[in-house]
Amino acid sequence: MADPDLIIHINGWPGCGKLTIGRELAKRLGARLLDNHTILNPAEALFDRGDPLNHSLRKALRSTILAHAAQMKPGTPLILTDALSDDAFDAAVFDEYRTLAAARSATLVAVVLDCSPERNAERLVAGDRAARHKLTDPMVLASLRAKYRLLGAPGPPLVELDVTDLAPEAAAAILAERCRSVLELGRGNAKQAP
Repeated sequence: MADPDLIIHINGWPGCGKLTIGRELAKRLGARLLDNHTILNPAEALFDRGDPLNHSLRKALRSTILAHAAQMKPGTPLILTDALSDDAFDAAVFDEYRTLAAARSATLVAVVLDCSPERNAERLVAGDRAARHKLTDPMVLASLRAKYRLLGAPGPPLVELDVTDLAPEAAAAILAERCRSVLELGRGNAKQAP
């Protein structure tokens, strides 16, 4: 039996390091990386976030991108990043990733990254985030953290990691090992099934 495909969904607050960690993890696993800003930025470039056309364009882009991702060569790991909260809208977005995993017969691993509010605020204003249309307002981040909780998607294996004091390389190494463990556990369960 061939190894299952692997899809890793990295969820975390804006500025916690999802993309940087995702890049490191992609190197370690030989994976493709699909950052959520791949979908968000075209819509942000054309329409304000409150404009219904922004939402409809993001939805259309996500649908098209995921339909094509479903056709990727088998055995190619895929890493997705997002900032999903525990509301119904974001849960529906995550369901699209479940559908993608089913279409690829892939193991879906949900990763939730967290870090302290203080470190999160520091990282939010670091680097070139503004140039990449990313959130840089610490007040907005504080409001999001106060109002929402990160989606800890039920169903797939869930890996939670506090990255407050972890360098991206160290975080990626931990995640790579945990994802390999999930795959090994899945292989063991498949062998035991009648």
